[in-house]
Amino acid sequence: MNEIQKLYPSMDGNDFQREELLSFFKSILTKIDELKDPNKLTLGEMPEYTEDYYNRVIQKASVPNTGVSMEEVVQELLKLVEGHRFVNRNYVANAAPLPNIASILGNLVMVLVNGNNLWDVEGPAAAKAEVEVAAMLSKLIGYDESISAGYTTWGGQGAVFNSLRLAIARYEPFSNQNGVPQNLYCFCSELSHYSLLKSVEATGIGIENMIRVKVNADHSINLEDLKEKMEHIIAKGGVPLYVLATMGTTDTFGVDDIKGIKHIAVEMERTYGIDPIYIHADSAMGGMYTFFNNYSFESNTLQFTDNVIEVLKSYQQKFKNIKLADSMVFDFHKLGQTPYITSLFLIKNKEYLKNVDLDAVETPYVGNRGYGSYHTGYTLECSRMGSALAIYASLLAFGIEGYQKLLANYIHVNIAFRETLKREFPNVAITNEVSPITTFRFYPEKNKWNGELNGLLTIEEMTEINQFNDEFAEMIGTERDTVYFGFTKKQCLVEAANSNDRISIYAHKFFAISPYSTIEEVDRYVGFLKEHLELFMKTTVVKV
Repeated sequence: MNEIQKLYPSMDGNDFQREELLSFFKSILTKIDELKDPNKLTLGEMPEYTEDYYNRVIQKASVPNTGVSMEEVVQELLKLVEGHRFVNRNYVANAAPLPNIASILGNLVMVLVNGNNLWDVEGPAAAKAEVEVAAMLSKLIGYDESISAGYTTWGGQGAVFNSLRLAIARYEPFSNQNGVPQNLYCFCSELSHYSLLKSVEATGIGIENMIRVKVNADHSINLEDLKEKMEHIIAKGGVPLYVLATMGTTDTFGVDDIKGIKHIAVEMERTYGIDPIYIHADSAMGGMYTFFNNYSFESNTLQFTDNVIEVLKSYQQKFKNIKLADSMVFDFHKLGQTPYITSLFLIKNKEYLKNVDLDAVETPYVGNRGYGSYHTGYTLECSRMGSALAIYASLLAFGIEGYQKLLANYIHVNIAFRETLKREFPNVAITNEVSPITTFRFYPEKNKWNGELNGLLTIEEMTEINQFNDEFAEMIGTERDTVYFGFTKKQCLVEAANSNDRISIYAHKFFAISPYSTIEEVDRYVGFLKEHLELFMKTTVVKV
């Protein structure tokens, strides 16, 4: 057993075992640092992903008969890191973070104490951190922290699913025994995340009962269309159960008018005598901008530029109303810059949890003893990682002002990128409003975006332009270890001149997500696009 015990941290905190563990940490950190190149996105060389790459991995895989040395384990782990993307100044594709040091330390503490966040007896550090983080963020957005509650879950998807679960249970408290009623309907914008699609499927509500609502030019949900579709459902005997208010769409950062959504929900309830409609703010992408809810732009103590202030003011007006939602989410592993997965699902009224909690007789293993007062039997997870520790550490290290500086910089860089892009390319269109994300679309000859927006182009014309952008995305994607731009095949939907069908618009994405993405880097990003587009145009047969 002595040999086996060497595979574990010490029981008594002795110097020798601690130093040995630290030496392994140092080896990993040192090797990863050696693989870093500020001019590349990958750690070392990217593997050649041939069609049979994973088949070869499968064939080679086997558990060793006898364990190898810890030094060899470290070496094998480091082989996996070779070619892994590292979010530095070259990553501008999506909301994938470079975890800050405080959050890494919080994650390390979580691993070292290895508490199960199901019950405070098993995970007191994470339980206290979770309660404290939920209270901190409740105060920030305007929830009453003595009434609200929150817990970490599996990303924005987990928050959407859990909120829908709460909505069903609030409407029909015995649904956990009798099943979900078949006449429930959910509403979301046509650009909302596919999380709700998965959730209506998994809860049994059904995809046919998920109603997609049109969006405005700024990619926010169209309130008139929402009202009309709710009234249509009510007229045919259905129950409007749930609205997903998207507070930052994945591709274009469109922010729904949650105050307007709440107004419509209350109007429907009063006019038709229906039960309260549950509103969940899917703020996985945009929730961090609530950190500006109380910022004074008049005093502007952090000295943001006028163009950044213009954007932040508009967000402040939208995000200060997030407190109207029945629940919301903070995806810290996006703009909060913490490791995967660190999402906090925040609920306005913790009484909602009683309808989905388990009876003590169903949990004989935990939580029904005479000790331990924090038992999260209402979560879908049983064992839960203590990811609140990473969130807690990050909040302490940054504070409100630290996050304000970080988030404002992303807007500043995006504005500069847009201006430079338009100056350098006569055949480019910026296809979303000013935000932390820039979506843009190239044309083989001249910019035709206004024509597309106004339904003047045919399906065939727009399909060709989509293909042009898709092929260019594939080309620059092969060099994603140099600069990695994002790409989407559903940035928005537009009318066609020769069809009643609406057409998806393909667009490239620029999303500054690293603190190392600064104004000074913008010319390099645009230069990369210019160099490759010139080459692409020379080698592509243009039909449009």
